[in-house]
Amino acid sequence: MNTIFFIFFFFLFNSLISVQAQTKTIRSFSSSNSPWRPNQNQTLLSPNSTFAAGFKPKSSGSNRFTFSIWYQNVTGNDVVWSTDKNDMSFLTNSAVLTITSSGELRLRNSSTGSNLWPGNTTGNLNSSLTLTEDGNLVFGKWESFKFPTDTILPNQNISNTELVSGNGKFTFRNATDLVFNSSDQYWRANNAFLRLGSDGKVEQENSASLITSDFGPNLKRRLTLDNDGNLRIYGFDPDLRDWTEVWHATHELCTIHGTCGANAICTSDGSNSSSCVCPPGFAGENPKENGCQRKIQIMDLQKTKYIRLDYVNFTTSNEVSLSGATNLSDCELNCTRNRDCLGFMFKYDGRGSCVLKNKNDSDNRLVNGFWSPGTESAMFLRVDESETDQSNFKGMTEILETTCPIKIELPLPPDDSNTTTRNIVIICTLFAAELISGALFFYAFLKKYIKYRDMARTLGLELLPAGGPKRFSYAELKTATKDFSDRIGQGAFGDVYKGELTDHRVVAVKCLKNVAGGEPDFWAEVTIIARMHHLNLVRLWGFCAEKGQRILVYEFVPNGSLDRYLFSSKRAGSDQSKPVLDWNIRYRIALGVARSIAYLHEECLEWVLHCDIKPENILLGDDFCPKISDFGLSKLRKKEDMVSLSKIRGTRGYMAPEWVKSDTITAKADVYSFGMVLLELVTGRRNSEIQEEEGSVKEGSEVWYFPAWAFDKVYREVNVEDILDNQIKQSYDSRAHYDMVNRMVQTALWCLQSRPEIRPSMGKVAKMLEGTVEITQPSKPTIFFLGGDDEQ
Repeated sequence: MNTIFFIFFFFLFNSLISVQAQTKTIRSFSSSNSPWRPNQNQTLLSPNSTFAAGFKPKSSGSNRFTFSIWYQNVTGNDVVWSTDKNDMSFLTNSAVLTITSSGELRLRNSSTGSNLWPGNTTGNLNSSLTLTEDGNLVFGKWESFKFPTDTILPNQNISNTELVSGNGKFTFRNATDLVFNSSDQYWRANNAFLRLGSDGKVEQENSASLITSDFGPNLKRRLTLDNDGNLRIYGFDPDLRDWTEVWHATHELCTIHGTCGANAICTSDGSNSSSCVCPPGFAGENPKENGCQRKIQIMDLQKTKYIRLDYVNFTTSNEVSLSGATNLSDCELNCTRNRDCLGFMFKYDGRGSCVLKNKNDSDNRLVNGFWSPGTESAMFLRVDESETDQSNFKGMTEILETTCPIKIELPLPPDDSNTTTRNIVIICTLFAAELISGALFFYAFLKKYIKYRDMARTLGLELLPAGGPKRFSYAELKTATKDFSDRIGQGAFGDVYKGELTDHRVVAVKCLKNVAGGEPDFWAEVTIIARMHHLNLVRLWGFCAEKGQRILVYEFVPNGSLDRYLFSSKRAGSDQSKPVLDWNIRYRIALGVARSIAYLHEECLEWVLHCDIKPENILLGDDFCPKISDFGLSKLRKKEDMVSLSKIRGTRGYMAPEWVKSDTITAKADVYSFGMVLLELVTGRRNSEIQEEEGSVKEGSEVWYFPAWAFDKVYREVNVEDILDNQIKQSYDSRAHYDMVNRMVQTALWCLQSRPEIRPSMGKVAKMLEGTVEITQPSKPTIFFLGGDDEQ
């Protein structure tokens, strides 16, 4: 017996090895490979083996095949294209794919059958069938992307194509409409679909777009019209090893026409499933496929009644809206008088919204029935008066009908007694005692409040906001900084030292100098930064106001300021080992700074101007996340007020022209400074150094202007590469980086317009960098301008 089993498994093992040995992968199919049959176990692969094509069994072990394209090494529904337009057609074992002597690609179910390959596949003798890395099957001028079945792939053009579901019932037409049975439209996109991007963004007409929930690069995706009539985008989750739904056209499956049969009602619990039920007075064994039929036929139209179905809607081929029906009785009377009326819908909105559901000679069915509270209406279904079924669709007035009939009786008042006067005296005495004790308590509280208020004024605490940063003693900070020995920076407002608190947090301690006349700046910075909470703002952890010292305690940002990495240092002993910022990091820095300034300008409870945006005030965290520092120059005003500062604040080279003109300073001054920093991010050079490198203009010339120089390079010479940072110029790839760098340059030139009113707000600047708004060509920036319409 053991010998028999051994022989059996030996032959079975050898047969499996033989089948696997016959497995063959090819990169192209030409006349030299012809013919191709299902039993050859042959697969056509894309260059990186992302997609595969060939004869694929309809199911495991089946002798029915399709010639399909599918995602390679992906579980689940991996087929994205097929020569068969629906699930019912198939190829047999006798199918053969050939390239004829005239160069025509033919697919037949037998050697003498008709050509089943879609479209005109006439090529030449040198034509071959290949599969691109995008999943496009190409033979000569023929492409599978032009003949989609039920699926669209990333980078495939959606315009002028038509998707048909596998069951053949539903169509996605004109890249906008979902249609049932070729003519019954049930969903329309606001803008036509153009293309599904590889990052999950669907481009639409009129510059519109929609984003999938798994937005991001390097994921497998497909847009598919499923057999339930819903258009969905799927993304392959590598962790789950399965396709997940990341977008769908309609949220309510029951609004898809054809979900249930005639006279049936579709119900859904809000998930991806639905069920079909028969309404009262109707019955059917399979409401989804065969619909429902009346239990009692209406023989006499004068002997009918109506069953109310709350939140139910039906459609018929002949509907009539009545504007004259002012109430439910009028609407019911109009339906009763109409022999073709199958029921009516009434909306309780006080406007008399009434719709009669009439039949015609060829169709007397109620179709596309569904239940949804979103209808805000009730359907009154006409049935024979002998019908005994009760409505199971309730919800509008059920609560009112149960609560209104309740009767409420109040007890009679008690008889007067001799204790009334005594009770009044007791109540008045207690009230007087509480009033006196309350007055004494308030007096004691007032004395305490005045005492502590005077103490707070003495210590300068009355300006400190509730819930603000921690107050440190001078001794604590002296210990934390090791007697202020490790200085890491200095500026106009004072020196900055590195320290470590007792809880091991590393901090940056800023000691302010020249307090005379600067104390309001100190309190402004404490109160402002205490209210600021943003990823791209330096966080204030505490302060010290003791012994004449004015000290701020910030979080420590380890990588220092942006200028250290952006500009090449000419000083001896400079750090040559610092990393070079690539284009993606620079773009992320620009976007983070823009969002933080927009937060200060537009999202804070109080409007905050920075007034000194420059690379030295942009610090970089561990992952080069930008953080804006130094709010000592900031001022607060209400949002509806304009800001006017009495003295110039800022750094030369980054100040807007209105500072020099002594005009009113608004948030647009920060926009100008950001634009200058944005240009420096692209060029890698300071705005005051480039004219020396150009050599054609002498230093101090009034003709040369950094933004105007950049404008000429980009728009007149059309050579954006001339302004790129030499440190990473060699890594610039016009295909990968052009859009990003071009947005940065265009946005910077808009920010650097000489007139403040022409510059965009920081909120719009952030959107321009994100690419969510269109950027037009700006005017050439000029540093001087007049008050009239003419610029110079």
